[in-house]
Amino acid sequence: MENLELIEKIGYCVARGKVNTASPFPKDLIGEEGTDELTKKALDASCEPELILKACNEGMQIIGEKFGRGEAFVPELLMSAKAMNAVMAHLKPFFKAGTVKKKGKFVLGTVAGDLHDIGKNLVSMIVEGNGWEVIDLGVDVNTAKFIAKIKENPGCTVGLSALLTTTMANMFKTVEEIKAQFPEIKVIVGGAPLSMDAAKKMGADGYAPNPQGAVEFLNTTAINV
Repeated sequence: MENLELIEKIGYCVARGKVNTASPFPKDLIGEEGTDELTKKALDASCEPELILKACNEGMQIIGEKFGRGEAFVPELLMSAKAMNAVMAHLKPFFKAGTVKKKGKFVLGTVAGDLHDIGKNLVSMIVEGNGWEVIDLGVDVNTAKFIAKIKENPGCTVGLSALLTTTMANMFKTVEEIKAQFPEIKVIVGGAPLSMDAAKKMGADGYAPNPQGAVEFLNTTAINV
């Protein structure tokens, strides 16, 4: 298999969620090599890590867009993330050596008073799979914790999640404080009770109805350095 074909196959396996030969998913690829084996082969064949990562990012974009259109569901998304993680395990040494650069930093968390994390976790996986360093603060994150993490990561972009209408007031306060202290920092919000109109009213720079929306915002608007 030529190097270019090998790299394209890795991207395809990410989009399909094919992790390794032993993986029973997807059914039509049972017994075939997945991202684990193919990435090792690619690196052994001196394929550039940047090209492998680029193919993976494209694969994650494909599954993210399908999810956004309702053509793929959470299990498929999780398998693609798992396939991507298998690639990243092989690429980690290159990141540490500085051979491969991340696009930027994304500080993410569910706002104070809200303990829901499924949506946030999906966003985290998709964003990371698209080449960003995700700093996940977890759930029930107060404003002070967001502010502290922004100070530690100048130039980052911030993502706030909420599932409850009762916690939107906390999200509003957090956005307001972030913008007061760091007007240059881009903030995107998301979650079931949110809308673009609500995002604008609270002073956020963007709204993502799904994980791919967050990726598109980061790729086109964020100021990561």
